[in-house]
Amino acid sequence: MSLLEIPPAGGARWDCVALGEVMLRLDPGEDRISRARAFRAWEGGGEYNVARGLSRTFGMRTAIVTALVDNPIGRLIEDLILAGGVDRSHLIWRPFDGVGRAARNGLNFTERGFGIRPALGCSDRGHSAASQLRAGEVDWQSVLGAEGARWFHTGGIFAALSETTPAVALEAMQEARRHGGIVSYDLNYRPSLWQAIGGKARAQEVNRELVGQVDVLLGNEEDFTAALGFEVEGADESLSALDPESYGRMVERVVAAYPNLRVVSTTLRTAHTASRNDWGAILWADGELHQAPMRLNLEVLDRVGGGDAFASGLVYAFLSGLSPAEAVAWGAAHGALAMTTPGDASMATRDEVERVLHGGTGRVVR
Repeated sequence: MSLLEIPPAGGARWDCVALGEVMLRLDPGEDRISRARAFRAWEGGGEYNVARGLSRTFGMRTAIVTALVDNPIGRLIEDLILAGGVDRSHLIWRPFDGVGRAARNGLNFTERGFGIRPALGCSDRGHSAASQLRAGEVDWQSVLGAEGARWFHTGGIFAALSETTPAVALEAMQEARRHGGIVSYDLNYRPSLWQAIGGKARAQEVNRELVGQVDVLLGNEEDFTAALGFEVEGADESLSALDPESYGRMVERVVAAYPNLRVVSTTLRTAHTASRNDWGAILWADGELHQAPMRLNLEVLDRVGGGDAFASGLVYAFLSGLSPAEAVAWGAAHGALAMTTPGDASMATRDEVERVLHGGTGRVVR
């Protein structure tokens, strides 16, 4: 029996379906949010970024399930999704009431950071259309059953949006599993999102229930401790300080609590400055640890979305029938490349990822 029993490509319309909010990211470039006079617009969202990476970088068939308000901002986000190559047929459109009292589209202002000044995000996404999704509203039997999806992906950002979104994620996961699809979940703990709805205690309550439905669990830094409540031996505040042996002991405890898990993986990052990071990844599968080579002093232009690019590279590798060791290497290479360009989403090509994977340098290509 293989590690992951992934449905064949010919038997499903989608290689991957993602569930999550898609926001309009407003990027001040080299300026500060509080001092900027112009912003560049991107689309972005933790779960969506994975689907976009699979589509644009790796040529896979992906769809996003989300909700948007039908106004010019929502249509701009839709247009950006179109450019990202992600199918829009499962967008849910909410009527616009003129000012956004009932529902609105989420905004995310993000500074890239530089040197000793870290990246800074400021979300403006309260009562957004996606946060108001409720269980029973999406016809998951149609999306994941009749159409079919080889892989379903969502995460802790979507689960944190409101009191109703965890139930939406849960029903989607259960339907994906019922039809034989692989379920991945990125813990993506964000203290600011949980702050008003119960904090860390509520985050752990929600995530512990959802992880019981997961095949491939992803996280980075504090996710496993903050979102699931597992104390990690051998690290101060982040998994980036862990050695493989300490990580393995932590994963053993996680898998003992959740025997449904087939793969557990995390990125490893030491941020010397906002623009100079050590970057790598480690993956547990079937009792073995696999580690991608650490890239020391990686030069970073925009770190936001690096973890999502890691996830899409890893998912691509598994969907392509590659081994766990190859999967973590593809993920780490894609994440490294994604942080060399602005915006949440990867601008890398598959050939570029493969070149980095095999030790390619920054020497000019012509």
